[in-house]
Formats: sequence, C-alpha cells, structure tokens
Amino acid sequence: MTNEHILFVDDEEDLRRAACQTLDLADLAVSPFEDAEAALSQVSRNLPAILITDIRMAGMDGLTLMQRTLEIDPEFPVILVTGHGDVDLAVQSMRDGAYDFLEKPYDPVRLVETARRALDKRRLTLENRALRSQIGGRDAIEARLAGRASEMVSIRQKIRAVSDTNADVLIVGATGTGKEVAARALHRASARRDHPFVAINCAALPADLLESELFGHEAGAFPGAARARCGKFEHARGGTIFLDEIDSLAQPMQAKLLHTVQNREITRLGSNDPISLDVRFVAASKRDLEKAAANGDFRSDLLYRLNVVTISLPDLSERREDIPRLFVQLVEEASVRYRRPAPEIPGAVFNRLIAREWPGNVRELRNAAERFALGLDLDIGAAPSDAGTKLSEQLAQHEKSLIAATITSQGGSLKATYESLGLSRRALYEKMQKHGLSRHDFTEDEPD
Repeated sequence: MTNEHILFVDDEEDLRRAACQTLDLADLAVSPFEDAEAALSQVSRNLPAILITDIRMAGMDGLTLMQRTLEIDPEFPVILVTGHGDVDLAVQSMRDGAYDFLEKPYDPVRLVETARRALDKRRLTLENRALRSQIGGRDAIEARLAGRASEMVSIRQKIRAVSDTNADVLIVGATGTGKEVAARALHRASARRDHPFVAINCAALPADLLESELFGHEAGAFPGAARARCGKFEHARGGTIFLDEIDSLAQPMQAKLLHTVQNREITRLGSNDPISLDVRFVAASKRDLEKAAANGDFRSDLLYRLNVVTISLPDLSERREDIPRLFVQLVEEASVRYRRPAPEIPGAVFNRLIAREWPGNVRELRNAAERFALGLDLDIGAAPSDAGTKLSEQLAQHEKSLIAATITSQGGSLKATYESLGLSRRALYEKMQKHGLSRHDFTEDEPD
C-alpha cells in the first residue's frame, strides 16, 4: 500500500475492478477488498486512508463496516455506494457519520472527485492531530510558551535556568506578545508556585491610590482609611510580584519601589514599622527601558536592580513558523471553554494566517482563534468561494495552501514536509516550483 490510499470494498468483482481502474487512472492509490472483514483489519486511527464500500454485501454489510470503522476513528471518511432503493438509507447514514454516498451507476468523474475531497479531509484531520499531539506532553513552561522558533526555544531555556533562583526578571516585548504569560510560566516553574502570583498593572492604578494599593496602610493613615489594609506587595509574600507597564510609574514611586526591591521590605502608610518581604519581582515593559533611563524617564538604578535577567519576547511576525501550531492550540482551548467540538482547520486557513500581519501579536491571534472556534470569523475561518472556479484551479489552490501551511508547521523542514504529505522529495520540489513557493518564505533559517 502507498502512504495515502483508498480502501475499496465491493463483493462484485467486475464492479470492484472497474472502480479500481478508474481510481488508478486518476493517480489515486487504491487497495481493493472483496469482503468487509479484510478491509476492517486495515483500519487504524492514524491510517492515511479513506473507505469506499458498497452497502449490500454478503457477510458484514457496508453499514456495519462503517459503524465498526467509526468506532476505531470517528473522523475516518467513509463513502457509501448504494443502489437506487438505498438512497434514503444512505442519507440517514450520513447523519450517522458517513462522509458521502454514491448512487449506482455513478459517474467515474464523481467517484474521483468525491475520493479526492475525502482524502483531503483525511489529510487535514491527521495534520491537525499531529499539531495537537505536539502541543500535548510538554512541561509547564512549553505549555504556556509554545513554539519551535529559535527565539522561543531560547526563552524557555532561560526561564528553566532561572526558575528556581530568586533572581529578579525583566520581560520586554510589544503589546500582545505574552509578557504576563511568560511571568506566570516562570512562577509556575519555580519553588514559589504554591504561593501567590500577584499581577499589578502599574498604568491602570490611579496615581493617588497607587502607594496605598502597593504598600498598604494603617487605620487613620489618610481620610477614609477606617481600618488597616494589607497592600499587594505584602499579600504576595512567598510568591511572585508581576509589575506590568512598570515604565508608567512616576519618579517618586520609582524611588519607593527601588527601596523595596533593594531591601525586600515595605512600610505601610501611617506606620514606622518595616515589614520584610520574601518575594520575587518580575517587571514588564513594552518600552526600551535602557533608552528611557538614558533620557531620564526611568531610574537607571531601579533598572539595574530589576534586570538581573532580561527576557525579550519576539513579535509574532518574527516567528511565523509557530503560527499554525499556536492557532491549533488556541482553537482547541477556545472550543473546550465554549463546550464545542474543535472545528477542522483547512490548509487554506493556515496559509492566510501565516501571510497576515499581526500587530496585536499572540493576543490578536487568540481573538481570531476564539472567533474561528465560534464559527464567526468569515475572513479567517472561511475559505474563498469556489463558485465559478474550475476544479483544476480549486485543486491547485488547495495544494498550494496545504504545502505552504505544512512547510510552516514543520518549521521549514522539507524532509518532514514531504514525509508528512506522503510525497517524494522530487515531487515536493516540483510542486513548490509550480506554485512559486520557497522554504525561505516560511522560515528565517539560512538557505541550505
């Protein structure tokens, strides 16, 4: 058997031979079977194949074969071949999980077209599963900071290296790159994981309340302070304090924060008694703090205290090879959250995703995945209309999109790409040349 093929079952030899000849002439690999049991023995969850079976057969009939096949893999495409009197039965079978049905005598062209569509569906199903399996089975850091781009590998290595130390960390990156996600991954990988993770958006707190919110206050410290209150820093003892948009702090508050970071102690408003802190500080900024310090907008001494370790998060456009895998993960998460089955993601959607600019980075991609999971995003979720387009043009566009998405999902590895697609190396090169594709359009690696 070839890597991708058709299991064709019919107990009438003449019909079986004619159908197999039609499929062979269309360059579709086919494995003929005269009984259902023999075909069923070939079915497995990861088999890159589809099943075409007659309904009326001696022994196990086609409906039983379909049911047994779908018990092994509910997403296995099954095409039923029916007689004229079985059409109602075939329609009901589609509600029960059949992919399609062909009514005898069927047009050979329709046989080929239906088989090709089913094979395309099977290919995409297996690719989505492969991406999901790559997402699973990882440690806590990789589960939160997914991606195979070299930048992400380096970031995960750095987090693992410092996770069990008390070193303070500065995370820099554009809006939506996942600065808080990285901070939470660091916290979860550290010995502080069972203690609080306190996230503070420095830009969101009103200036007149900031000091009280961070350091706490005693009763009567200011008008309205009827009772003592523990601040966020004190609440985080034993855990991690995440200071997002730290560059928004005014200079006087920067001075107070410097004292806290340096001495690991705070003093509540209205009190003279210092309170010791056992915390790790993780700060984040979308601005270049070194430039801000050079311009006098940020205290250089505070910067040096915070950036014992600096983690720089790349824009999503700088790691396009990660987009298919990330999108699958985000769609999966959204589907679980909304209690819906995860939708199939066509190769054409992957192609659009990797070609699109993402100024909002991973946050914007997450929003697109949410809409896709809900079936709301026509721009990303829906393939272009094929109305009025020739079959050959539809197939060519699908082939191009599928190859482009697979190159990306395989990190630019052509060997992994042609093995995943079931092609020879030469066949992949010829198809890439035909569609004007280059591996370097989908990876930042140096040319081979």
